[in-house]
Amino acid sequence: MEINKELDKLLKQVEKPARYIGGEIHSAVKNPDQVRLRFGFAFPDTYEIGMSYMGLQLLYSILNQDEDIYCERVFAPAMDMEARMRKAGMDLFTLETKTSVKELDFLGFTLQYELSFTNVVNMLDLGKIPILAAERKEEDPLIIAGGPCAYNPEPLADIVDVFLIGDGEELLPQVVKTRRVGQSKEEYLKEICSLPGVYIPRFYQPEYKEDGTLLRMKRLYEGAPQRIRRALVQDLDGTPFQTEPIVPFIETVHDRAVVETFRGCTRGCRFCQAGMIYRPVRERSLETIRELARKQLDSTGHEELSLLSLSTSDYSRFEELALDLMNTCKERNVSLSLPSLRLDSFSFKVLEEIQGYKKSGLTFAPEAGSQRRRDVINKGITEDDIYRSVREALSLGWNHVKLYFMIGLPTETEADLDGIAQIAKKIKEINYELKGRKGGRFNVTVSVSNFVPKPHTPFQWEGQDTEKSFIQKHDYLSRQLSVKGITFNYHDTEISALEAVFARGDRRLGRALIQAVKLGCKFDGWSEHFNADLWKQAFSDTGIDPAFYNIRRRPYDEALPWDHIDSFVSRDYLIRENEKALKEETTPDCRKECSGCGMNRHAKCMPEDRI
Repeated sequence: MEINKELDKLLKQVEKPARYIGGEIHSAVKNPDQVRLRFGFAFPDTYEIGMSYMGLQLLYSILNQDEDIYCERVFAPAMDMEARMRKAGMDLFTLETKTSVKELDFLGFTLQYELSFTNVVNMLDLGKIPILAAERKEEDPLIIAGGPCAYNPEPLADIVDVFLIGDGEELLPQVVKTRRVGQSKEEYLKEICSLPGVYIPRFYQPEYKEDGTLLRMKRLYEGAPQRIRRALVQDLDGTPFQTEPIVPFIETVHDRAVVETFRGCTRGCRFCQAGMIYRPVRERSLETIRELARKQLDSTGHEELSLLSLSTSDYSRFEELALDLMNTCKERNVSLSLPSLRLDSFSFKVLEEIQGYKKSGLTFAPEAGSQRRRDVINKGITEDDIYRSVREALSLGWNHVKLYFMIGLPTETEADLDGIAQIAKKIKEINYELKGRKGGRFNVTVSVSNFVPKPHTPFQWEGQDTEKSFIQKHDYLSRQLSVKGITFNYHDTEISALEAVFARGDRRLGRALIQAVKLGCKFDGWSEHFNADLWKQAFSDTGIDPAFYNIRRRPYDEALPWDHIDSFVSRDYLIRENEKALKEETTPDCRKECSGCGMNRHAKCMPEDRI
């Protein structure tokens, strides 16, 4: 079937047809017959979400700079489009050439969140590609996956051929270009398995004890490494970064120019996986950031510029950079977005520059309601920091504050929940003090997420709260925050429970995942599509107890499904940090700890044996 002709008919029947047409400004145009390798970059969610992901734009640009490679984009079709595609017998296709994904050499998925796993399986099925790696033939594309969820690859290990662990800018092109014409898949996989950052699941076999816990990960091929060391980009300044990103025809979740200022985090919050796996800190120079921002704004016409990092204001020259970019944005009538700001290092000189010019709400993340809890998670801020920062911000005219908290963390008590409500109410009081009751509309939004223990963090051994406990805490906070001018939001409990199952899962979960897709599960991260009853059936059908994975606390001597994956931080370090948390001890602020560069997570200040 020629996809283009059938697609023309379907686009007239679906919502947002621009999701499926391609042809945007700066999208790659090549002759498929004149390239050696074809790669499909697959984002397991809708176009609007995938096109907001910087990594897609970056890797797409890097791969397409090679004349031998054509990288095309693939997204999960929305429910209405998928139904019509299946009825018409249409395969999942690439945006650039409308080629069926089963005709590609590689199909690479980015794994940004565990609840996208059903979409990975569903997209393979929609592309008529066998779901299990063992059932795919030589002519089928190789399935690759990377991203933060690849740091525990085991739930997808029977489905994915190759996992890429770590930074992809250098590793992905190397892996793709290594494949030669006439080379069998087995020969190719054996050739690349020794590369840092490459994990080939078929070369390893998990063995389990009688109690169901992991005994060991047995190597089936001697050439495969015992431990997979992640790929690391040392010099961000010398690494390519997109200056001509694709400009979508329709509005996306983040419709803006984006420049990554640095990678890694200096803080070490004990619950945060990103803060652990992206170490050490590597910064771009101020001059490079300035140039990248200018080129992106010139090439896209975006009306907003955003700086991207895990903690924007921890950039070593943050104030200078922000003020410089603010002037650039004013000249172009472009707004500047500064997400992920830290309360203890917030530059109010920057706020003064922004005030009165395309202001939006301020977002802070205290994470916990009491100082004791903030110390346990190693957040490193006090209530004085919070109130002083908010007071400064409100005095400059801001009228909406959003607060992010997490509940269910180890050693939590009712007093910690009370602290969340107290902080929100205190901020309202500060606003009244500064502006009086006639100071205009003012709103505090409190958003609460549920703790999910993540691999490669000090809390990876801790169990998650039960669903009943989370519901009780949500109800309690709802009563405490039932105040005019305060909006309370919280995450779905059953979704958080499923996230924890797959975050800490092993290879046996693959069969439950496939069964869930057969039952109709997809877009699990969307509350309107998530179906807890179908998941319960899938676990029951496959004999899997979710509590074994999410609620159970694990002893330090238990082998974990991701132990063979390197994350830069050592097991001993994680155990020490977990013990400190349980004893309510803090770790000194990294900036105070290191006299060499101001950040002891910097590569040049890292001890030989790593943390």
